[in-house]
Amino acid sequence: MKISRIARIGAIGAIAALALAGCAANEGAAPKSSDSSAPAAAALKGTISGQGSSAQGTAQTTWIAGIQADSSPDLNINYDPQGSGAGRKAFISGAVDFAGSDAALKDEELASTFAACAPDSKAIDLPVYISPIAIAYNVEGLDELKLDAATTAKIFSGKITKWNDPAIAALNDGAKLPAADIVVVHRSDDSGTTQNFSEYLGANAGDIWGTDLGQTFPYQVGDAAKGTSGVADAAKNAANSITYIDESGIGNTGLKVAQLKVGDAFSTLSADGAAAVVAASPLVEGRADNDLAIAIDRTNTEANAWPLVLVSYVIGCQQYADAEKGKLVSGYFQYIASDAAQKAAAESAGSAPLSSELAAKVLTAAKSIK
Repeated sequence: MKISRIARIGAIGAIAALALAGCAANEGAAPKSSDSSAPAAAALKGTISGQGSSAQGTAQTTWIAGIQADSSPDLNINYDPQGSGAGRKAFISGAVDFAGSDAALKDEELASTFAACAPDSKAIDLPVYISPIAIAYNVEGLDELKLDAATTAKIFSGKITKWNDPAIAALNDGAKLPAADIVVVHRSDDSGTTQNFSEYLGANAGDIWGTDLGQTFPYQVGDAAKGTSGVADAAKNAANSITYIDESGIGNTGLKVAQLKVGDAFSTLSADGAAAVVAASPLVEGRADNDLAIAIDRTNTEANAWPLVLVSYVIGCQQYADAEKGKLVSGYFQYIASDAAQKAAAESAGSAPLSSELAAKVLTAAKSIK
């Protein structure tokens, strides 16, 4: 996804406006927005390629246009949103210079030999995109839907098959639930969104969903579609459907979003609620100093929390075999962590800007890439 010069021109005004608006709109909102600033390095020239998360696709488009407009018109960045699993495999093999992934590298992946990295150097995970995952549905006349983790697990595992099932009705007193079959739509590809969805259900309804969690949807139920846009289109075009999807994928589909029972109350999907859960979650233990994988607390029950959250990473080498590639990747990752880039992604994709503390850690880690 190489951004054209026309897109760059449009991005200049959009990012400038966001930066100016952010000065006032985010005063006193430190938990939400990043205070890091774009790197003041000289313009970057060259080409790098990335592959991975489709949920990150809109943000990547925004970031690429932004860095080209801001400082580096001759930096060409090609990003292919083929899915998190595909992106990590391509990066490990050396087919691309960086990956976008809605899940951090697993221990067995970290034990791999990374073809693009210098000998004895490994990859690091940098969180750059925080977004709530929506449980979205397409049911005519049903304008509000409430679900808890157990009922959601039963729907997506095929244990509940009708919209007027007593378990759904008990959570939605007075709602007009049709006696129609539920059409479950899920990802067909290895997906970090699927992994985050499964982790949430495993933590809150493990007796129903199971706890052997991965990036492949675990049940033979419903219809499968590739990528964020694929499940959005499938759910949009199927009456009585339900799916899980990064909020950025809903767009103008007309899909409605369910409320989620968190503790004793129902939360409404929000980037702030997702960001609060991430801010309260620790880093994964035992990782390299600059690896910032987050152990998301899926059982957070604070008011308005949204623990069905996706943290998406950019993954690069700590040290590249090609030092010039390392310089370009480092510069791009630094830009992504900047205040302007995070605000621009929030505007375009509905994500939550990194907290000041996390943004500072990401910027430090990005600068360490060689």
